[in-house]
Amino acid sequence: MKSTTVRRVTLSVAVVTALTGVAACGSSDSGKGDKAVGKGAIHVSPIAALRSAEQSTDKAESAKVRGTTSIGTKMSMTMDGAFAWGNGLTGNLTITYTGGQMAEAMRKAGTSSMQARYLPDAYYAKMSEKFAQHFGGKHWIKYAYDDLAQLGGGSGAYMKDQMRNTTPNQSVKMLLASGDVKKVGEETVSGQHTTHYAGTVKVADLAEKSSHDLTASQLADLKKQLNQAGVTTDHVDIWINDQNLLVKKTEKAEIANGPTAGAMTSTAYYSDYGVKVSAEAPPAGDTKDFKDLMKAGGPASASGSSTTTS
Repeated sequence: MKSTTVRRVTLSVAVVTALTGVAACGSSDSGKGDKAVGKGAIHVSPIAALRSAEQSTDKAESAKVRGTTSIGTKMSMTMDGAFAWGNGLTGNLTITYTGGQMAEAMRKAGTSSMQARYLPDAYYAKMSEKFAQHFGGKHWIKYAYDDLAQLGGGSGAYMKDQMRNTTPNQSVKMLLASGDVKKVGEETVSGQHTTHYAGTVKVADLAEKSSHDLTASQLADLKKQLNQAGVTTDHVDIWINDQNLLVKKTEKAEIANGPTAGAMTSTAYYSDYGVKVSAEAPPAGDTKDFKDLMKAGGPASASGSSTTTS
């Protein structure tokens, strides 16, 4: 495979993986859950339960996560690892592509799985030996969040915001912020008694509510890109155990346009809250910087993938 082909494939895959991996953990902190109360669409008991779950999950500060994500015919993948969020997002995931165009692209690039490391200022993706052969023996790509912000206009800035502020309890805040949530019932999940809640989130509204540092221009750009991609709503289901901790989350959305058009589904399971999580940056001598690959003209398709996975 030519080095330019390897570059395009691996960069596009890594950007999508960064976002779908984060999607398994939750969306960015809205900080505005209280405003949902005044909308009158939610009964008091679900709100109280969700607030307790949000606070308990946040205080746990770490957990193991496993899950699956699929986006139409573009890709399907599994993920397994652990995250901590007490002092910025840190964690490790093993991500395996199981189907779709991305799985085929990864196989051509020399692997069907990759390691991912999340640190407060950057995300690292470990690529294949074939990749290393083309890039001076280096196996890792570093994605500094400030560099990701330069991708795709408003969606790039939103990506940076999401990567820095994501924690599992934000799935709960998504429902509180949506103004549309109901108690579905009681179910057993992973051997635990849980209460099931569900609601529908308007994606563009959530992006505005949940972004910490985006300017009005960036938000307008993001909304335009979401509309162009045909992303309008995201249906979220969560399961809370008797300790008020998030046990399971599913999301379903339809992406009408763009390179990852199709039905997007994501399921994540959480366990072992409070687990010790250690994540370190790979050796500098084994790491290639994303911005350097950008200068080389590599990620022709990467910016197109960022909008649809936000």
